[in-house]
Amino acid sequence: MSALSVLFVLASGAARAETIRVAIGTQDTTINCATGGVLIRELKLLEKYLPHDGKYKDVNYQIEWKNFTSGAPLTSEMVAGKLDIGSMADFPGALNGATFQKAGRKSVFINVLSGSTIGSGNGIVVPKASSVQSLADLKGKTISVPFASTAHGLLLRAVKAQGWDPEKDITIVTQAPEIAGPALQANKIDAHADFVPFAELFPYRGYARKVYDGSQANAATFHGTLADAEYAKKYPEIVVAFERAAIEADRLFAAEPERYSELVAKNTGIDAEVIYLFHGPQGLQTRDLSWKPEYRQALKTAIETLRLLKRVDSDLDVNAFIDDRYVRSAFQQANLNYEAQLKNYAKQPLTAKDARTGKTIEDTQRVAQIWVQGEARVRSYASPESAFLDLPGLEQSGKKIRVIYGTDRSNGLKLFASDGWYVVNGKEINAFLLKETAEAWVKRHGGKIADYAAARAAV
Repeated sequence: MSALSVLFVLASGAARAETIRVAIGTQDTTINCATGGVLIRELKLLEKYLPHDGKYKDVNYQIEWKNFTSGAPLTSEMVAGKLDIGSMADFPGALNGATFQKAGRKSVFINVLSGSTIGSGNGIVVPKASSVQSLADLKGKTISVPFASTAHGLLLRAVKAQGWDPEKDITIVTQAPEIAGPALQANKIDAHADFVPFAELFPYRGYARKVYDGSQANAATFHGTLADAEYAKKYPEIVVAFERAAIEADRLFAAEPERYSELVAKNTGIDAEVIYLFHGPQGLQTRDLSWKPEYRQALKTAIETLRLLKRVDSDLDVNAFIDDRYVRSAFQQANLNYEAQLKNYAKQPLTAKDARTGKTIEDTQRVAQIWVQGEARVRSYASPESAFLDLPGLEQSGKKIRVIYGTDRSNGLKLFASDGWYVVNGKEINAFLLKETAEAWVKRHGGKIADYAAARAAV
Protein backbone atom coordinates (compact mmCIF):
# COMPACT_ATOMS: atom_id res chain seq x y z
CA MET A 1 0.00 0.00 0.00
CA SER A 2 1.37 3.38 -1.00
CA ALA A 3 1.98 6.18 1.50
CA LEU A 4 -0.89 8.11 -0.13
CA SER A 5 -3.24 5.15 0.40
CA VAL A 6 -2.20 4.85 4.06
CA LEU A 7 -2.95 8.53 4.61
CA PHE A 8 -6.34 8.10 2.93
CA VAL A 9 -7.23 5.16 5.21
CA LEU A 10 -6.13 7.04 8.32
CA ALA A 11 -8.08 10.11 7.28
CA SER A 12 -11.18 8.00 6.60
CA GLY A 13 -10.86 6.40 10.07
CA ALA A 14 -10.50 9.79 11.74
CA ALA A 15 -13.58 11.00 9.90
CA ARG A 16 -15.57 8.04 11.15
CA ALA A 17 -14.40 8.34 14.79
CA GLU A 18 -17.30 9.32 17.02
CA THR A 19 -17.11 12.46 19.12
CA ILE A 20 -19.00 12.26 22.41
CA ARG A 21 -19.78 15.40 24.32
CA VAL A 22 -19.47 15.37 28.11
CA ALA A 23 -20.93 18.73 29.17
CA ILE A 24 -20.85 19.36 32.91
CA GLY A 25 -22.44 22.18 34.88
CA THR A 26 -20.79 23.14 38.16
CA GLN A 27 -21.42 25.48 41.06
CA ASP A 28 -17.87 26.41 41.98
CA THR A 29 -18.68 28.80 44.82
CA THR A 30 -21.03 26.24 46.36
CA ILE A 31 -18.04 24.43 47.80
CA ASN A 32 -20.00 21.29 48.74
CA CYS A 33 -19.94 20.55 45.01
CA ALA A 34 -16.12 20.68 44.86
CA THR A 35 -15.60 16.94 44.45
CA GLY A 36 -18.12 16.92 41.59
CA GLY A 37 -16.76 20.02 39.88
CA VAL A 38 -13.70 22.14 40.67
CA LEU A 39 -11.37 19.31 41.67
CA ILE A 40 -12.40 17.01 38.82
CA ARG A 41 -11.94 19.85 36.33
CA GLU A 42 -8.67 21.28 37.64
CA LEU A 43 -7.00 17.91 38.27
CA LYS A 44 -8.35 16.41 35.00
CA LEU A 45 -9.71 13.41 36.88
CA LEU A 46 -12.51 12.72 34.40
CA GLU A 47 -9.96 12.23 31.63
CA LYS A 48 -8.28 9.62 33.83
CA TYR A 49 -11.39 7.44 34.02
CA LEU A 50 -13.20 7.92 30.68
CA PRO A 51 -13.43 4.58 28.82
CA HIS A 52 -11.29 3.91 25.75
CA ASP A 53 -12.16 0.31 25.02
CA GLY A 54 -15.11 -1.60 23.56
CA LYS A 55 -17.60 0.75 21.93
CA TYR A 56 -15.45 3.67 23.10
CA LYS A 57 -12.27 2.42 21.39
CA ASP A 58 -12.08 5.15 18.74
CA VAL A 59 -14.08 7.83 20.52
CA ASN A 60 -12.98 11.45 20.85
CA TYR A 61 -14.29 13.14 23.98
CA GLN A 62 -15.40 16.73 23.89
CA ILE A 63 -15.37 17.75 27.57
CA GLU A 64 -17.15 21.02 28.35
CA TRP A 65 -17.37 22.77 31.71
CA LYS A 66 -19.70 25.63 32.62
CA ASN A 67 -19.94 27.32 36.01
CA PHE A 68 -23.15 28.63 37.60
CA THR A 69 -23.90 30.50 40.82
CA SER A 70 -27.11 28.57 41.49
CA GLY A 71 -29.05 25.50 40.42
CA ALA A 72 -31.88 27.14 38.47
CA PRO A 73 -29.90 28.35 35.42
CA LEU A 74 -27.94 25.09 35.44
CA THR A 75 -31.23 23.20 35.23
CA SER A 76 -32.41 25.41 32.37
CA GLU A 77 -29.37 24.47 30.30
CA MET A 78 -29.71 20.80 31.16
CA VAL A 79 -33.34 20.77 30.02
CA ALA A 80 -32.30 22.66 26.88
CA GLY A 81 -29.87 19.85 26.09
CA LYS A 82 -26.77 21.99 26.58
CA LEU A 83 -25.50 20.03 29.61
CA ASP A 84 -25.38 16.32 30.37
CA ILE A 85 -24.40 16.36 34.06
CA GLY A 86 -24.79 18.97 36.80
CA SER A 87 -24.37 19.38 40.56
CA MET A 88 -26.70 21.17 42.98
CA ALA A 89 -28.50 20.88 46.34
CA ASP A 90 -31.62 18.95 47.29
CA PHE A 91 -34.17 21.73 46.65
CA PRO A 92 -32.88 22.87 43.22
CA GLY A 93 -32.31 19.19 42.45
CA ALA A 94 -35.99 18.51 43.07
CA LEU A 95 -36.84 21.42 40.77
CA ASN A 96 -34.52 19.91 38.17
CA GLY A 97 -36.43 16.62 38.24
CA ALA A 98 -39.80 18.38 38.10
CA THR A 99 -38.70 20.63 35.23
CA PHE A 100 -37.46 17.66 33.20
CA GLN A 101 -40.73 15.86 33.89
CA LYS A 102 -42.78 18.86 32.77
CA ALA A 103 -40.81 18.85 29.52
CA GLY A 104 -41.70 15.20 28.98
CA ARG A 105 -38.19 14.04 29.79
CA LYS A 106 -36.32 12.72 32.81
CA SER A 107 -33.24 13.49 34.88
CA VAL A 108 -31.78 11.21 37.53
CA PHE A 109 -30.05 12.06 40.82
CA ILE A 110 -26.96 9.85 40.64
CA ASN A 111 -25.02 10.58 43.83
CA VAL A 112 -24.54 12.71 46.92
CA LEU A 113 -21.34 14.76 47.12
CA SER A 114 -21.43 16.31 50.57
CA GLY A 115 -24.05 16.94 53.19
CA SER A 116 -25.23 16.75 56.77
CA THR A 117 -27.78 14.31 58.09
CA ILE A 118 -28.67 16.87 60.81
CA GLY A 119 -28.78 19.95 58.56
CA SER A 120 -25.60 21.86 59.36
CA GLY A 121 -24.27 24.08 56.59
CA ASN A 122 -27.43 26.09 56.06
CA GLY A 123 -28.01 28.95 58.48
CA ILE A 124 -29.47 32.36 59.29
CA VAL A 125 -27.19 35.35 59.85
CA VAL A 126 -27.72 38.94 60.97
CA PRO A 127 -25.54 42.06 60.57
CA LYS A 128 -22.54 41.96 62.91
CA ALA A 129 -23.80 44.83 65.10
CA SER A 130 -27.39 43.58 65.31
CA SER A 131 -28.90 43.12 68.74
CA VAL A 132 -30.54 39.89 67.56
CA GLN A 133 -29.12 36.83 69.34
CA SER A 134 -31.55 34.09 68.29
CA LEU A 135 -34.26 33.27 65.79
CA ALA A 136 -36.90 34.23 68.35
CA ASP A 137 -35.67 37.84 68.18
CA LEU A 138 -36.55 38.02 64.47
CA LYS A 139 -40.33 38.03 64.90
CA GLY A 140 -41.80 40.94 62.94
CA LYS A 141 -38.61 41.47 60.95
CA THR A 142 -37.58 40.91 57.33
CA ILE A 143 -35.50 37.88 56.37
CA SER A 144 -34.10 37.45 52.88
CA VAL A 145 -33.31 34.09 51.28
CA PRO A 146 -32.65 32.69 47.80
CA PHE A 147 -36.15 31.46 46.89
CA ALA A 148 -36.66 27.75 46.22
CA SER A 149 -33.22 26.96 47.63
CA THR A 150 -32.36 24.49 50.36
CA ALA A 151 -31.96 27.52 52.68
CA HIS A 152 -35.54 28.54 51.88
CA GLY A 153 -36.69 25.14 53.09
CA LEU A 154 -34.63 25.57 56.26
CA LEU A 155 -36.17 28.98 56.92
CA LEU A 156 -39.73 27.70 56.51
CA ARG A 157 -39.06 24.80 58.89
CA ALA A 158 -37.49 27.14 61.43
CA VAL A 159 -40.45 29.53 61.26
CA LYS A 160 -42.88 26.64 61.67
CA ALA A 161 -40.94 25.39 64.72
CA GLN A 162 -41.39 28.84 66.31
CA GLY A 163 -45.14 28.56 65.82
CA TRP A 164 -45.15 31.62 63.57
CA ASP A 165 -47.28 32.36 60.55
CA PRO A 166 -44.82 33.02 57.68
CA GLU A 167 -47.38 35.35 56.09
CA LYS A 168 -47.91 37.50 59.19
CA ASP A 169 -45.15 37.11 61.79
CA ILE A 170 -42.18 37.74 59.49
CA THR A 171 -41.55 39.08 56.01
CA ILE A 172 -39.66 36.77 53.67
CA VAL A 173 -38.10 38.30 50.56
CA THR A 174 -35.98 36.76 47.84
CA GLN A 175 -32.31 37.71 47.71
CA ALA A 176 -29.29 36.00 46.19
CA PRO A 177 -26.15 35.70 48.33
CA GLU A 178 -24.28 38.08 46.03
CA ILE A 179 -26.81 40.80 46.98
CA ALA A 180 -27.24 39.73 50.59
CA GLY A 181 -23.56 40.24 51.46
CA PRO A 182 -23.53 43.99 50.70
CA ALA A 183 -27.02 44.32 52.27
CA LEU A 184 -25.73 42.84 55.53
CA GLN A 185 -22.70 45.13 55.45
CA ALA A 186 -24.93 48.18 54.98
CA ASN A 187 -27.48 47.01 57.59
CA LYS A 188 -30.20 47.07 54.90
CA ILE A 189 -31.62 43.68 55.88
CA ASP A 190 -32.59 42.33 59.31
CA ALA A 191 -31.43 38.80 58.56
CA HIS A 192 -30.47 36.50 55.71
CA ALA A 193 -30.87 32.73 55.35
CA ASP A 194 -28.49 30.95 53.03
CA PHE A 195 -26.82 27.71 52.01
CA VAL A 196 -23.20 26.52 51.85
CA PRO A 197 -20.88 28.36 52.27
CA PHE A 198 -22.47 31.77 52.83
CA ALA A 199 -23.83 31.26 56.35
CA GLU A 200 -20.16 30.76 57.34
CA LEU A 201 -18.49 32.97 54.74
CA PHE A 202 -20.29 36.19 55.73
CA PRO A 203 -19.37 35.83 59.44
CA TYR A 204 -15.79 34.89 58.53
CA ARG A 205 -15.45 38.07 56.48
CA GLY A 206 -16.56 40.05 59.50
CA TYR A 207 -19.91 41.60 58.59
CA ALA A 208 -22.41 39.03 59.85
CA ARG A 209 -23.10 36.78 62.80
CA LYS A 210 -24.92 33.45 62.78
CA VAL A 211 -28.01 33.23 65.00
CA TYR A 212 -29.50 29.99 63.71
CA ASP A 213 -27.79 26.86 62.43
CA GLY A 214 -29.45 24.29 60.19
CA SER A 215 -28.67 21.58 62.73
CA GLN A 216 -31.31 23.11 65.03
CA ALA A 217 -33.95 21.99 62.53
CA ASN A 218 -32.44 18.49 62.54
CA ALA A 219 -33.36 17.93 58.90
CA ALA A 220 -30.83 16.50 56.46
CA THR A 221 -29.44 18.59 53.59
CA PHE A 222 -27.02 17.73 50.81
CA HIS A 223 -25.50 18.60 47.45
CA GLY A 224 -25.19 16.00 44.75
CA THR A 225 -25.04 15.29 41.04
CA LEU A 226 -27.76 14.78 38.43
CA ALA A 227 -27.58 13.47 34.88
CA ASP A 228 -29.86 13.63 31.88
CA ALA A 229 -31.48 10.18 32.07
CA GLU A 230 -31.37 9.64 28.30
CA TYR A 231 -27.66 10.49 28.24
CA ALA A 232 -26.95 8.19 31.20
CA LYS A 233 -28.81 5.34 29.54
CA LYS A 234 -26.89 5.82 26.27
CA TYR A 235 -23.48 6.29 27.91
CA PRO A 236 -23.57 4.56 31.33
CA GLU A 237 -19.80 3.98 31.27
CA ILE A 238 -19.21 7.74 31.00
CA VAL A 239 -21.47 8.44 33.97
CA VAL A 240 -19.60 5.77 35.96
CA ALA A 241 -16.33 7.43 34.92
CA PHE A 242 -17.62 10.69 36.39
CA GLU A 243 -18.43 8.82 39.62
CA ARG A 244 -14.90 7.36 39.68
CA ALA A 245 -13.51 10.89 39.29
CA ALA A 246 -15.67 12.12 42.19
CA ILE A 247 -14.45 9.24 44.38
CA GLU A 248 -10.86 10.13 43.52
CA ALA A 249 -11.46 13.82 44.31
CA ASP A 250 -12.92 12.82 47.66
CA ARG A 251 -9.90 10.66 48.47
CA LEU A 252 -7.48 13.45 47.62
CA PHE A 253 -9.37 15.98 49.76
CA ALA A 254 -9.33 13.58 52.71
CA ALA A 255 -5.57 13.04 52.39
CA GLU A 256 -4.55 16.71 52.05
CA PRO A 257 -7.41 19.01 53.09
CA GLU A 258 -5.23 22.10 53.44
CA ARG A 259 -3.73 21.74 49.97
CA TYR A 260 -7.04 21.20 48.23
CA SER A 261 -8.80 23.87 50.26
CA GLU A 262 -6.23 26.26 48.78
CA LEU A 263 -6.83 24.92 45.27
CA VAL A 264 -10.60 25.31 45.56
CA ALA A 265 -10.11 28.80 47.02
CA LYS A 266 -7.93 29.79 44.06
CA ASN A 267 -10.68 28.78 41.63
CA THR A 268 -13.72 30.07 43.51
CA GLY A 269 -12.73 33.16 45.50
CA ILE A 270 -14.11 31.50 48.65
CA ASP A 271 -11.58 31.74 51.48
CA ALA A 272 -9.56 28.57 52.06
CA GLU A 273 -10.27 28.89 55.79
CA VAL A 274 -14.00 28.56 55.08
CA ILE A 275 -13.46 25.62 52.74
CA TYR A 276 -11.38 23.81 55.38
CA LEU A 277 -14.18 24.40 57.90
CA PHE A 278 -16.37 22.18 55.71
CA HIS A 279 -13.89 19.77 54.16
CA GLY A 280 -11.19 19.38 56.81
CA PRO A 281 -11.24 16.68 59.51
CA GLN A 282 -14.31 16.88 61.76
CA GLY A 283 -15.71 19.20 59.07
CA LEU A 284 -19.01 21.00 59.26
CA GLN A 285 -20.41 18.68 56.61
CA THR A 286 -19.42 15.19 55.52
CA ARG A 287 -18.32 14.26 52.02
CA ASP A 288 -20.29 11.14 51.19
CA LEU A 289 -21.36 9.76 47.81
CA SER A 290 -23.83 7.22 49.22
CA TRP A 291 -27.61 7.59 49.25
CA LYS A 292 -28.29 7.39 52.96
CA PRO A 293 -31.96 7.24 54.02
CA GLU A 294 -31.70 10.76 55.47
CA TYR A 295 -30.72 12.18 52.07
CA ARG A 296 -33.54 10.33 50.33
CA GLN A 297 -35.92 11.82 52.89
CA ALA A 298 -34.40 15.30 52.35
CA LEU A 299 -35.27 15.02 48.67
CA LYS A 300 -38.85 13.97 49.49
CA THR A 301 -39.15 16.93 51.88
CA ALA A 302 -37.81 19.27 49.20
CA ILE A 303 -40.42 18.08 46.69
CA GLU A 304 -43.25 18.45 49.23
CA THR A 305 -42.10 21.93 50.26
CA LEU A 306 -41.76 23.12 46.68
CA ARG A 307 -45.27 21.86 46.00
CA LEU A 308 -46.57 23.87 48.97
CA LEU A 309 -44.72 26.92 47.61
CA LYS A 310 -46.41 26.20 44.26
CA ARG A 311 -43.02 26.00 42.56
CA VAL A 312 -43.85 22.54 41.18
CA ASP A 313 -47.27 21.27 40.15
CA SER A 314 -46.60 17.59 39.62
CA ASP A 315 -45.61 14.59 41.69
CA LEU A 316 -42.05 13.39 41.37
CA ASP A 317 -41.35 9.78 42.36
CA VAL A 318 -38.23 10.01 44.50
CA ASN A 319 -37.48 6.29 44.25
CA ALA A 320 -37.43 6.56 40.44
CA PHE A 321 -35.65 9.93 40.50
CA ILE A 322 -32.71 8.60 42.54
CA ASP A 323 -30.63 6.15 40.50
CA ASP A 324 -27.72 4.71 42.49
CA ARG A 325 -26.63 2.15 39.90
CA TYR A 326 -23.81 4.32 38.61
CA VAL A 327 -22.27 5.15 41.98
CA ARG A 328 -22.57 1.52 43.07
CA SER A 329 -20.74 0.44 39.92
CA ALA A 330 -18.03 3.04 40.52
CA PHE A 331 -17.54 1.84 44.10
CA GLN A 332 -17.18 -1.72 42.85
CA GLN A 333 -14.62 -0.70 40.23
CA ALA A 334 -12.67 1.22 42.89
CA ASN A 335 -12.74 -1.84 45.20
CA LEU A 336 -14.85 0.04 47.75
CA ASN A 337 -17.79 -1.31 49.74
CA TYR A 338 -20.91 0.74 49.01
CA GLU A 339 -23.07 -1.09 51.54
CA ALA A 340 -20.52 -0.40 54.26
CA GLN A 341 -20.45 3.28 53.32
CA LEU A 342 -24.23 3.45 53.59
CA LYS A 343 -23.86 2.51 57.27
CA ASN A 344 -20.91 4.83 57.92
CA TYR A 345 -21.95 8.14 59.48
CA ALA A 346 -18.53 9.14 60.80
CA LYS A 347 -17.04 12.51 59.95
CA GLN A 348 -13.65 12.81 58.32
CA PRO A 349 -11.52 11.63 61.26
CA LEU A 350 -8.89 13.72 63.01
CA THR A 351 -5.67 11.83 63.64
CA ALA A 352 -3.29 14.21 65.38
CA LYS A 353 -1.27 15.07 68.44
CA ASP A 354 -1.83 18.17 70.55
CA ALA A 355 0.54 20.73 69.02
CA ARG A 356 1.38 22.10 72.48
CA THR A 357 1.65 18.97 74.63
CA GLY A 358 2.56 16.37 72.02
CA LYS A 359 -0.06 13.98 73.41
CA THR A 360 -2.29 12.03 71.03
CA ILE A 361 -5.77 13.53 70.77
CA GLU A 362 -8.16 10.73 71.66
CA ASP A 363 -11.33 12.69 72.45
CA THR A 364 -12.46 15.14 69.76
CA GLN A 365 -15.41 16.67 71.65
CA ARG A 366 -13.47 19.82 72.52
CA VAL A 367 -10.89 19.93 69.72
CA ALA A 368 -9.50 23.29 68.62
CA GLN A 369 -7.25 24.05 65.64
CA ILE A 370 -5.00 26.90 64.59
CA TRP A 371 -4.01 27.53 60.97
CA VAL A 372 -0.74 29.42 60.93
CA GLN A 373 0.24 31.37 57.82
CA GLY A 374 2.94 29.55 55.87
CA GLU A 375 2.42 26.18 57.53
CA ALA A 376 1.31 23.29 55.33
CA ARG A 377 -0.75 21.64 58.07
CA VAL A 378 -3.29 23.02 60.50
CA ARG A 379 -2.23 22.63 64.15
CA SER A 380 -4.60 20.62 66.35
CA TYR A 381 -5.24 20.84 70.09
CA ALA A 382 -7.22 18.65 72.47
CA SER A 383 -9.13 21.62 73.93
CA PRO A 384 -9.74 25.38 73.59
CA GLU A 385 -7.60 26.07 76.65
CA SER A 386 -4.65 24.22 75.13
CA ALA A 387 -4.96 26.25 71.93
CA PHE A 388 -5.35 29.52 73.84
CA LEU A 389 -2.23 28.72 75.90
CA ASP A 390 -0.25 28.27 72.68
CA LEU A 391 -1.53 31.44 70.99
CA PRO A 392 0.58 34.08 72.81
CA GLY A 393 3.80 32.28 71.93
CA LEU A 394 2.82 31.98 68.29
CA GLU A 395 1.83 35.64 68.08
CA GLN A 396 4.93 36.89 69.93
CA SER A 397 7.18 34.94 67.55
CA GLY A 398 5.70 36.93 64.68
CA LYS A 399 3.59 34.14 63.21
CA LYS A 400 0.40 35.25 61.48
CA ILE A 401 -2.71 33.38 62.54
CA ARG A 402 -5.00 32.69 59.60
CA VAL A 403 -7.89 31.27 61.61
CA ILE A 404 -8.75 29.43 64.82
CA TYR A 405 -11.38 26.69 64.89
CA GLY A 406 -13.32 25.33 67.81
CA THR A 407 -15.83 22.54 68.36
CA ASP A 408 -19.33 23.15 69.64
CA ARG A 409 -19.50 21.11 72.85
CA SER A 410 -23.24 20.48 72.48
CA ASN A 411 -23.33 19.01 68.98
CA GLY A 412 -19.75 18.47 67.77
CA LEU A 413 -20.01 21.02 64.95
CA LYS A 414 -16.90 22.89 63.87
CA LEU A 415 -16.94 26.68 64.26
CA PHE A 416 -14.82 29.80 63.92
CA ALA A 417 -13.45 30.38 67.42
CA SER A 418 -13.63 34.18 67.20
CA ASP A 419 -17.38 34.03 66.54
CA GLY A 420 -18.12 31.52 69.28
CA TRP A 421 -19.46 31.77 72.81
CA TYR A 422 -17.73 30.04 75.70
CA VAL A 423 -18.49 28.61 79.11
CA VAL A 424 -15.58 28.94 81.52
CA ASN A 425 -15.86 26.52 84.43
CA GLY A 426 -12.70 26.39 86.48
CA LYS A 427 -9.85 25.35 84.19
CA GLU A 428 -12.17 23.90 81.54
CA ILE A 429 -13.45 25.94 78.61
CA ASN A 430 -16.19 24.74 76.26
CA ALA A 431 -17.05 26.40 72.95
CA PHE A 432 -20.52 26.99 71.48
CA LEU A 433 -21.73 28.51 68.24
CA LEU A 434 -24.77 30.23 69.75
CA LYS A 435 -25.19 32.20 72.97
CA GLU A 436 -28.47 30.46 73.79
CA THR A 437 -26.73 27.07 73.65
CA ALA A 438 -23.98 28.29 75.96
CA GLU A 439 -26.61 29.61 78.38
CA ALA A 440 -28.39 26.24 78.37
CA TRP A 441 -25.07 24.54 79.16
CA VAL A 442 -24.50 26.84 82.14
CA LYS A 443 -27.91 25.96 83.55
CA ARG A 444 -27.04 22.25 83.45
CA HIS A 445 -23.34 22.31 84.30
CA GLY A 446 -22.52 25.68 85.83
CA GLY A 447 -19.79 28.10 84.78
CA LYS A 448 -19.75 31.59 83.31
CA ILE A 449 -20.57 32.82 79.80
CA ALA A 450 -17.67 34.46 77.96
CA ASP A 451 -17.08 35.81 74.49
CA TYR A 452 -13.90 34.95 72.57
CA ALA A 453 -11.76 37.69 74.13
CA ALA A 454 -12.90 36.85 77.66
CA ALA A 455 -12.30 33.14 77.10
CA ARG A 456 -8.73 33.81 75.98
CA ALA A 457 -8.18 36.09 78.95
CA ALA A 458 -9.45 33.39 81.30
CA VAL A 459 -6.59 31.14 80.21
